[in-house]
Amino acid sequence: MIEVKELRRSFGPVVAVDGISFDVEEGEVLGLLGPNGAGKTTAMRILACFLKPDSGTASICGHDVLQNPIDVRRSLGYLAENVPAYNEMTVGAFLNFICDVREIRGSSRKQTLDRIVPMCSIESVYHQSIETLSKGYKRRVGLAQALMHDPDVLILDEPTDGLDPNQKHEVRKLIQKMAKNKCIIISTHILEEVEAVCSRTIIIAKGRILVDSTPEKLKEKYQCSLDGVFRKITKSESASLV
Repeated sequence: MIEVKELRRSFGPVVAVDGISFDVEEGEVLGLLGPNGAGKTTAMRILACFLKPDSGTASICGHDVLQNPIDVRRSLGYLAENVPAYNEMTVGAFLNFICDVREIRGSSRKQTLDRIVPMCSIESVYHQSIETLSKGYKRRVGLAQALMHDPDVLILDEPTDGLDPNQKHEVRKLIQKMAKNKCIIISTHILEEVEAVCSRTIIIAKGRILVDSTPEKLKEKYQCSLDGVFRKITKSESASLV
């Protein structure tokens, strides 16, 4: 459902994404890991058609990000690192606006809101303006907008950032439930989250893929926790670049 081929993107002299290639299939939850500045968010923005690659390409559900960006956007739900929303809107008004954008109308709109609002636990803030919400609630509203059209592919950049432990647990359970018939990429710095929900892990640094495996195989190979694996791999890569 996701195909990435030799994707590259630079910002001036800085190479953010350096020729990465990978596929993600239905039923997989891919954890995209790496230190700050590794290129994770840039790669996700390219997949979501917010940035164009300098070279290479990617496709979502068979739609090329360069040739068919509208179809790509229809096929995926994207939770950005910094949730874009209109602060003066109430949560309800914002979600109805997303329904307008996604062309969800009539009885389908009511059914969608009745499904998504409790799923993301935002009933209590539905009539509040977004600017009054805590970071955790803003994150949940962002997740809600990504799920409105029940997309086949989800790209979630730090989905539990700002949530309390109970909220993190609920979001992880939701991701596990959705994973059965969706294709999901998660970027996170919370390694316990990777172990909890991800069936596969890619670690990148300096825009390049260092490892593509499962959390279990990585722990077995390096004989340590996933946190230890991450530090060993990323530190050795940093040392090789000095």
